[in-house]
Amino acid sequence: MIKCVVKYLFIVVVAILAISCSNTNSKPVIKFSGDSSSIIIKNIDQASFFQVKNAIKANPDSLNLISVLLTPGDKDSLQVEEEINGKFSVTGDSIVFKPKTPFLNGKSYLVESYVGVNYADAKKLLTNGIKHNLQPQQQILTR
Repeated sequence: MIKCVVKYLFIVVVAILAISCSNTNSKPVIKFSGDSSSIIIKNIDQASFFQVKNAIKANPDSLNLISVLLTPGDKDSLQVEEEINGKFSVTGDSIVFKPKTPFLNGKSYLVESYVGVNYADAKKLLTNGIKHNLQPQQQILTR
């Protein structure tokens, strides 16, 4: 009986340590720049930032980790999201997206980012919150 209690206590302590020692940083922050001419992604963990930095150096035109889509408005007849073309760059500790054409006033943009997204962490493992595919971080920005 004592061995069983000690065993379960040990499992609970290990689970608590795994959750408390996991990465406590929040998700990357996606927002417009001050003048709304670009989109900035901040608060990226070092490993993900290093991978993105190398991907941008290797081929800056084909970065598939981040996509920016123009979402249709209520009055638009075509309810299709339109991909926005632009360039990615690394500035300091942030990733910056500059569109080829300026963002339009009153329009909403959906930003989907796989930067810093984890498939599973200790909390998801213990709460059975694992999904079968990687879910991007999504943020809707309105100019």
